[in-house]
Amino acid sequence: MAFYESIIVIRQDVSSSDVDKIADDFIKIIKDHNGNVLKTEYWGLRTLAYEIKNNKKGHYYFMGIEADNILVKELGRKIKLSESVIRSSLVKAKEISKEPSPILRTKSLELEETVDVTITQQ
Repeated sequence: MAFYESIIVIRQDVSSSDVDKIADDFIKIIKDHNGNVLKTEYWGLRTLAYEIKNNKKGHYYFMGIEADNILVKELGRKIKLSESVIRSSLVKAKEISKEPSPILRTKSLELEETVDVTITQQ
């Protein structure tokens, strides 16, 4: 089995709870085909660089998985069939880091700065 990083972009009009359901469906497919989900991250609703299928924003979801070729093909097929997914990427990786991704680290730093500003203004 090899390691893969997958990023899916889900339509902007899908609610956050539905994003979790869609991700859970993909995770179930991975587990049903004897794969492992090593890491998941919800990166939030982000502005797209350009409009895709009348969407200016999208929910970004990251998964670090361990899978074989059969599972990768099946997962790719299921992602293409999903009407909620507007873009996806599945890339082979050497390893899946246990650390939070740079996107999440940036978000947490922004939150800490906001908290610090709020505290110092009081």
